[in-house]
Amino acid sequence: MQRFFNRRTRPADANTATSVGTNNGGTIREKPARSGLLSKRGNRHANTGTTHGNGSLNTRPSFGQWIKGTWLDLLTMVIMGIRIRSFWDLNNSIIGLLYSLITAAVFQVFVKWLIGGLRPHFLAVCKPNVAAYGAESGIGFAGIMYNRKVCTGDEKQINDSLESMPSGHSTAAFAGLIFLYLYLNAKLKVWSNYHPAFWKLIVTYMPVLGAVLIAGALTIDEFHNWYDVVAGGLIGTVMAFSAYRMVYASVWDFRFNHIPLTRNLPFHYGDGPSAFDGFHDAIFTRKAGWGSHEGGAFGGAPFDATHGARGVGAVAPEGPGYNARASTDARRADGGRHSVSRKPVGAQRGDGIVRA
Repeated sequence: MQRFFNRRTRPADANTATSVGTNNGGTIREKPARSGLLSKRGNRHANTGTTHGNGSLNTRPSFGQWIKGTWLDLLTMVIMGIRIRSFWDLNNSIIGLLYSLITAAVFQVFVKWLIGGLRPHFLAVCKPNVAAYGAESGIGFAGIMYNRKVCTGDEKQINDSLESMPSGHSTAAFAGLIFLYLYLNAKLKVWSNYHPAFWKLIVTYMPVLGAVLIAGALTIDEFHNWYDVVAGGLIGTVMAFSAYRMVYASVWDFRFNHIPLTRNLPFHYGDGPSAFDGFHDAIFTRKAGWGSHEGGAFGGAPFDATHGARGVGAVAPEGPGYNARASTDARRADGGRHSVSRKPVGAQRGDGIVRA
């Protein structure tokens, strides 16, 4: 992280320096630069006169290093796995993270190769020498456009400066940290059927803050345009959501988004409490009954779309022969455990059936 949190150094000048010592032989002390914490532009006004001509281009971690830098995600999942104690949950979380990162990496590489674009610091590494080719060598309007033959800089740096779109580092940051954000939301039940503690909201959004800071640093140091960063963030976010849904039963539905899916057996959303067997405690929080067999996951949700008598959020039947008052009484009696009664009152003979 030191590579991202170093400050720029600037030479002293008459406007920013402070004079110390005697009037006849004072020395000039440079004022600390008030630059962003995430700036990586070192020695902007070096002897070369360019921003990236002094080798600072290579201080940026490669995409492969970002893949290896997922230790924060893995460490969080392992720590939470100690409390959850489920091999399949830990397996799915790690596999899902890899799905997100690898898919996002392949996607952005193809876009970068096929589209690319000039980085903001292109001229600094190109070091064009138009005079060597003559003014008449330009093409296009007024003959002011040139190809890369006018560049005199390092060939490797020039090639890198032609691949700006999208930002690979933003893609990796959002692919990994947004996946962690979804994971924390599911395990802490931040958006659920009870009022959670405020610290859970803060912890859940910390990965999002990290992804935004990493992406923003890439515009500060002039390695990417803002739209490169936005494109990379969108790619990473889409891959994170897709990968999470592949390995867990839901993304936002608080009743199911903590349940890992298996390859061979489908998850039945309408099987009531039996659907949670073995994974009722695959969450970190233990509030409001969560983590127990009689937890708060069994019941309806505002966006419940399940149907059938066995559905965990089954819609109460209507029509002739259905006693609405009996259904209301049943829901009140069952309100300690379930927000919506899971069994229709008129399902059996003599139980809530209106006789003619």
